[in-house]
Amino acid sequence: MLIDPFKRKISYVRVSVTDRCDFRCTYCMSEDMEFLPKKDVLSLEELDRLCNTFIDLGVKKLRITGGEPLVRKNIMQLFSNLGKKLGQGLEELTLTTNGSQLDRYAKDLFENGVRRINVSLDSLEKNKFKKITRIGDLDKVINGIMVAKKAGLKIKINAVALKGINDNEILNLVNWCGENKFSLTFIEVMPMGEIGEKRADQYMPLTEVKSLIQTKYSLTEDSLRTGGPARYVHCHETDQKIGFITPHTHNFCELCNRVRITCTGEMYMCLGQQDKADLKTPLRKSENDQLLKHVIYEAISRKPKGHDFVIERKENEQFVPRHMNVTGG
Repeated sequence: MLIDPFKRKISYVRVSVTDRCDFRCTYCMSEDMEFLPKKDVLSLEELDRLCNTFIDLGVKKLRITGGEPLVRKNIMQLFSNLGKKLGQGLEELTLTTNGSQLDRYAKDLFENGVRRINVSLDSLEKNKFKKITRIGDLDKVINGIMVAKKAGLKIKINAVALKGINDNEILNLVNWCGENKFSLTFIEVMPMGEIGEKRADQYMPLTEVKSLIQTKYSLTEDSLRTGGPARYVHCHETDQKIGFITPHTHNFCELCNRVRITCTGEMYMCLGQQDKADLKTPLRKSENDQLLKHVIYEAISRKPKGHDFVIERKENEQFVPRHMNVTGG
């Protein structure tokens, strides 16, 4: 069992399987991103072994992320292997995706034990979607979401609130998700990586989003917890859960139960901190997992109490150096 210095049990690991993505979302990465050489990325076999080690250490939930995880070659093999661990220590296997590959993989995901997925979708307007993603195809994403729904997957839409960009779509997103029986979570933009734009110009606090929703809908606090940082309300008119991930307006660190693994085997103990542990070296140095477990235990002992994101309107804007696609959020 993994317990951090603040007595928080680490039961949730987010595992990035690639830094590559078929979108270039403006809040996530720059338009001319340079991706890692494939030789630097953990193999699927190494990722499988790493995940199994965390399951042995008491982790109950694995979220596969990227980049866009479904662009990783032969990724279904990893889902197939990990799916066999469900009911044998692992309680949930899920992923976060941009939806571009769901029409191809939704059925396979369900067959391998995935039951819930998060889909990043910030706009329902074609031109705006293209502007946000730079190269995304909204019709393909919507079709993939509907294919996933038909395959039996429960859908949660993740939407980053972007001032002056999609703030006029908040109510439309609530209505659309309600009509389709999707959960919905709004996220505050996070200061991670150089993106070529001012995040202070994008930032919209979710207190404003919630107030906007309440102009049309009745909301009550909900006790639902899914193992992540979102706090939920129940929307009575649409009978849906709406979540809010608020790294700025309400630091959610007090209940943090998670760590993040990059596709190169680096473990970040906190989203907003740069302290990390190298898991690739012990993974490759010994076929015995004891050395790897020792490194994991030592790293968890350094997990900080929390992060402190600050978005300010100034010339030299402060941000965490790594991009969102490194740890998948």
